[in-house]
Amino acid sequence: MTEAEEIRRFWGRLGLPGLVDVHTHFMPERVLRKVWAYFDSLGSLTGGLEWPITYRKEEAERVALIREFGVRGFTAMLYPHKPGMARWLNDWAVEFAGRTPDCLHTSTLFPEPGVEGYVREAVEAGARVFKAHVQVGVYDPASELLDPAWGLLAEAGVPVVIHCGSGPAPGKHTGPEPVARVLARHPRLRLVIAHMGMTEYEDFLDLAERYGEVRLDTTSVFTDFAERFAPFPRRALPRLAELGDRILLGSDFPNIPYPYLHQLHALERLSLGADWLRAVCHDNGATLFGL
Repeated sequence: MTEAEEIRRFWGRLGLPGLVDVHTHFMPERVLRKVWAYFDSLGSLTGGLEWPITYRKEEAERVALIREFGVRGFTAMLYPHKPGMARWLNDWAVEFAGRTPDCLHTSTLFPEPGVEGYVREAVEAGARVFKAHVQVGVYDPASELLDPAWGLLAEAGVPVVIHCGSGPAPGKHTGPEPVARVLARHPRLRLVIAHMGMTEYEDFLDLAERYGEVRLDTTSVFTDFAERFAPFPRRALPRLAELGDRILLGSDFPNIPYPYLHQLHALERLSLGADWLRAVCHDNGATLFGL
């Protein structure tokens, strides 16, 4: 049986029409190649932990494969690492969304003059989700430059998937404190904490319990790979169950060092019940994005 057949059997057993994955990466090819080069060299940042890319394929093959998996809604998580890059990425994202209708139109931002303007343009162009990468961008999400953009996104109700935890390697502005400052100013901002805030899982659970629009995605968490260097505390599983309507499936496809199916099995073996699994793998994302 192929991996795609096993994945379809997984969601079929749950009585789902497919999967909704809020954390997948599509971006301009030359940018993606640089991202892959980063992961290829990640061992020097993680004490020798290797990160092979499982789905190192051309764009058309990757799109076809995720559709074969039965993912009926996915994203194009793209992010800048310097000023002047976000608008260009957003222009590419408009074109990609136009030819890939099952991919949620994704945009990004960076703390720079003019950010509110191009974020507004992206929202008006139909952006349905934004990506912010505090670690790669090396910026404080609570920067005053970003404040108007956060306010705009909160008002528009557009979710933001934000990589702000300190895994797989800490950054200058990673951790819960900067995000807490953003939420104190914009409590209705729909933040989706990537990787459940790895490695500060419980601190980000605190924020989700405090703010009703904060969600967490499952990307990499609970997998054998992540448990080796950033294990999720088992004492926090009851809190995860309680927040079942705000946990979203994320995979990091194609940039994962294990098969896509393994993320699904890792969630299933938490034994939090079929209802929780159905909500995480499909219903929560479908509700958030109106799929």
